[in-house]
Amino acid sequence: MDNVNMKHEVKRYGCAIFAAVIFAVNIKTFVRAGGLYPGGFNGLTLLIQGIFEKFFGVEVPYTVINLALNVVPVAIGLKFIGAKFTASSCCVILLSSILTDIIPAQPITYDTLLISIFGGLINGLAVSLCLIGNTSSGGTDFIAIYFSEKNGHDIWNYILGVNAVILIVAGVLFGWDKALYSIIFQFTSTQVVQMLHQRYKKHTLFIITRKPDEVYEEISQMTNHSATCFEGKGCYTGDKTSLLYSVVSREEAKILVKKVKEIDPMAFVNIIKTDYINGRFYQKTDY
Repeated sequence: MDNVNMKHEVKRYGCAIFAAVIFAVNIKTFVRAGGLYPGGFNGLTLLIQGIFEKFFGVEVPYTVINLALNVVPVAIGLKFIGAKFTASSCCVILLSSILTDIIPAQPITYDTLLISIFGGLINGLAVSLCLIGNTSSGGTDFIAIYFSEKNGHDIWNYILGVNAVILIVAGVLFGWDKALYSIIFQFTSTQVVQMLHQRYKKHTLFIITRKPDEVYEEISQMTNHSATCFEGKGCYTGDKTSLLYSVVSREEAKILVKKVKEIDPMAFVNIIKTDYINGRFYQKTDY
């Protein structure tokens, strides 16, 4: 494993471990204190725990339920996303589950509105940390990331809609006040993810350069996306030049501009926000 891959894996697992701790602490300090149901399989796990405790008088460990629920999503991750990505996600799932069971409850406040807002902020931070490290918290994240990578669509608001099903069940069984506050929690979390994680926001690059081959090589290696090259002539100087056209993510665009300037200090770069693309944008990499 070369140094670049080693650094990437260290970052991946560092983010995974840190996010797992945040997930667990958030559940034990905010979520349980407010009786809320976070999005995804974490919320479903808490709902199932509540059902067993209320109707059967049995306390089932969080770890047992969460691991059982994630069997199918993990299989989807292995088949469609990649072994490295799935392995680090399993680290988040396992560590956060165990910590949730062993960390003692330490409620900071019992004001449900404050819990909904600040708990959602912290949850969104943990999810974003996973995505930044190229991992996930498992469950619905596998599905969301798969479709985002495959189709280039930001579907976090759709995930929020799916979570509404969990809240309806929770409202019927345990009271609508907690379910409605959970909507605030989930909405806040989703907005934090959309704000912090820019990977699926697209930018179109128009690069005028005299070194098209070197610039394209940088685009290909850094983003795993291709480009189209147009041959042209500078209207003022009359010199032959090239125009490279490519669509990349927002975070990749910022890095690429610096790299292009290093390769060709005289290059001219125009960046345009892109709302929609139709075509083969995605190219599978080794996750």
